[in-house]
Amino acid sequence: MNTAEHNQTPDITKTYTNGEITVVWKPNVCIHSKLCWTQLATVFNPRERPWVNMTGADTQHIAEQVDRCPSKALSYFRNEEHIQPEAIQAESIVEPMPNGPLLVYGNLTVKSPDGQETKKNKVTAFCRCGASSNKPYCDGSHIKAGFVG
Repeated sequence: MNTAEHNQTPDITKTYTNGEITVVWKPNVCIHSKLCWTQLATVFNPRERPWVNMTGADTQHIAEQVDRCPSKALSYFRNEEHIQPEAIQAESIVEPMPNGPLLVYGNLTVKSPDGQETKKNKVTAFCRCGASSNKPYCDGSHIKAGFVG
């Protein structure tokens, strides 16, 4: 196994539903902004397993909180109208987060050095600090590294 293969973490996706909406969590995308659990701890509690309690608030409050996730590691879909990622249309916007990642909003194709292409949509967080173990994506290492920029 080469170093690049060894450093890649599996692309895990977890889902949680209350029947009306399904919250999708992609831990490899999470930049640990803590907005989810500091603003809606009745639903998002990292000390509990599972850490997402879909009965902790009504659907509207859960959706509003998920929409605040800066990395879009948390997303949701309404169960009656499940939208495929390819159908999402967004204007491309690039936003550097203070002391954190570079957020790119929109549909992207990320090409790796070996030519492999990965489709991304909504928001993709790219590492700016150089410390991520999941490059080119942010894994929250900027916090531990004390990145300023």
